[in-house]
Amino acid sequence: MNVPLGLCAIPFVLRRITEGFGQGTAVDLPGLLLFTLAAVGLVWGLVRSGTAGWGSAEVIGTLAAGTVLAVCFVRWQSRARTPMLPLRLFRSRSFSAGNAVILLLNASMTGAVFFMTQYQQVALLHGPLGAGLRMLPWGVAPFLIAPRAGALADRVGERPLITAGLALQVVGMAGVAALATAHASYLELVFPMVVGGIGFSLAIPAVTKAVVSTSAPADIGKASGAYSTTRQLGGAFGVALPAAAFSAAGSYASPAAFSDGFRAAMAVTAGLALIGVAAAFLLPDRRPQDSEARDPRVSTSSDSVIDGSRGDAIDSPVGTNPRRR
Repeated sequence: MNVPLGLCAIPFVLRRITEGFGQGTAVDLPGLLLFTLAAVGLVWGLVRSGTAGWGSAEVIGTLAAGTVLAVCFVRWQSRARTPMLPLRLFRSRSFSAGNAVILLLNASMTGAVFFMTQYQQVALLHGPLGAGLRMLPWGVAPFLIAPRAGALADRVGERPLITAGLALQVVGMAGVAALATAHASYLELVFPMVVGGIGFSLAIPAVTKAVVSTSAPADIGKASGAYSTTRQLGGAFGVALPAAAFSAAGSYASPAAFSDGFRAAMAVTAGLALIGVAAAFLLPDRRPQDSEARDPRVSTSSDSVIDGSRGDAIDSPVGTNPRRR
């Protein structure tokens, strides 16, 4: 379904979107290589942990290699003339805490979606299409709320929305964990699913604004790229950690066994969101006028759009092209 939609969008992009250009700085090839290999090692180890086991040589080796390469990447960034990811960005509480929040929030959301689709089919015995339709309470909330949440963040600030959104995510996932059994009614699960959907719909545009809008115009591209990469790494954690809890508490042997593992996995997703609440309190309490004074051109009401396949907010800093300024 995404292929024809993408093809239809191409003519509109070519006609309506003006080309943008960066500052023409040199590409940090050593940094790019180090980070790519580090990310591959870490993600490989996480994804394979459920199959090969956390104690296997494959998982331990790839995680160790990824960690060592990540340390080498950080050291190189501190010395490189034109670093791919300037370490000075982490001096900003908004940037550092915001990336921690999106890592935990996306981990919670991805893990929940990953296991809920299987729960619908393995435990409740719905077909793939029926399971997909029953996921709509999660999908509709971002479509309806996220664009308005961006505008709301402009008025009340980011931290209240991020904290409230993560708290709702905790309540929603904990509710699913408490209610899910092999004989649970789907209607019983709708309410916590809606609560969780509202939660990440409120939080994602606000945390995007907190990370991107506080960066200097020349750094917005790198800050946005770091944020998007952190979000994707959070998705890998969000599958691996709940999968470990699932394997310890349940299996695919029967609907009842799967339900036992599913409840444990959803409890982990609730715990990840709860840690995200703590990370959100590290964000500076910026008033809307403070944000406008920093960079009045950046506004999540127009700069954050929703990726319909996952419900993620994708940052698109409009108005930051040096040629337009």
